This record gives sequence, structure tokens and C-alpha cells, in this order.
Amino acid sequence: MNNLKQYAPATQRNREYILEVLLRVLPSSGNILEIASGTGEHSLFFAPAFSPRQWIPSDPNPTARNSIEAWKQESLIDSIQSPLNINAASSRWGIEEQQLNITTIVNINMIHISPWSACLGLMEGAKRILPSKGILYLYGPYKQGGKHTALSNQSFDQSLRSQNPEWGVRNLEDVIKVAEEKGLIFKKKLEMPANNLSVIFEKK
Repeated sequence: MNNLKQYAPATQRNREYILEVLLRVLPSSGNILEIASGTGEHSLFFAPAFSPRQWIPSDPNPTARNSIEAWKQESLIDSIQSPLNINAASSRWGIEEQQLNITTIVNINMIHISPWSACLGLMEGAKRILPSKGILYLYGPYKQGGKHTALSNQSFDQSLRSQNPEWGVRNLEDVIKVAEEKGLIFKKKLEMPANNLSVIFEKK
């Protein structure tokens, strides 16, 4: 199964910084749902820090889910669940009838590499799933006040839009507006390496 493992170099560079924030802002109990888990390397790194709470990865891409499962099997970490097939843009996620006691949703580097409908669906899903005081954690690059915060982000944005015109670095204020319309209160933003932000919301 090891040949199914995928690798994302950025994971190695940002995982410790993200974990440091997660340890500060996540609720002290309840399970953690990760939307758009990608290769699974973040799940592998984060899950032990929150054990025995369960880290629940997900991704709509079967190649990514195979990679997550391969990393999980190799690690023998018992606080990672097998990946779920969740498309953030879907009007209903396949876990909602399960009693999983999810108090946090984590979403890393998705909003800019997906259509805007994925951001809308993420906020709607967080509204449905999170309890009061539950946390939605976002990580990635953002424009602020309609402007890029670094030349590297501007170049990245142009590259994304050339691949798919529905992709692109989002304006933070637009993301906050959508979240707050769904009862998710913007709590804070934290500057991260490589011109990224951690953005934290709390469910009313």
C-alpha cells in the first residue's frame, strides 16, 4: 500500500506552525473533521497531538483518500479514522447522520484551489455540523482589503487562475462575510510563514 502514498512538500514546511496554532485555539474536547485532507500528511502529523480524540480526514479525490489510508496504515496511529468522501460544495455531507461529536473543522489550503462554491459549501457545512462554540480553522493565502499582501501571492493567484478561472486567492473580507452569514463569528487571524494566514471562526 505504500506506493499509494502521496507527498506534498509544503506540508513539511508548514505543519509545525499550524499545529502550534491548533493546540492554542481548538476546543479541549470533541473530534476534529478535516475537509480536503489532500495527501494525509497533515492528518498523520496532527492526530497524535489530540489523541485520544479522533482526527477524521476527508477528501473527494479517490487518489487522495488512498494516500491518506496508506499513511494511516503505515503509521499505526489509532486516533486517525479512515478518510471520508466529502465534497465541501455538496449540500449534504455523508457524515451528518453519524454521531461523531465533531467540535472542530479544519480546512488547509483549499479555498484558493477550488471554486467559490466550495467555500460557500464549507461554511454551510460548518453551520450544520458544529455545536455552539465549535471552531472552524482555515489556513492559506488571502487578499486583504482587495489587495495581495505579497508579490509571491499575486504570482500564485495568477498561476491558479490560469489553471482554472474559478480558482484564485480569495479576499479575506469576503470569506468572513460568508462565514458570519452562516453564524460563524470571526475570532482572529494570525500571520503565518510564507505569507499565509490562520483564520479562526467560532460557531454562535
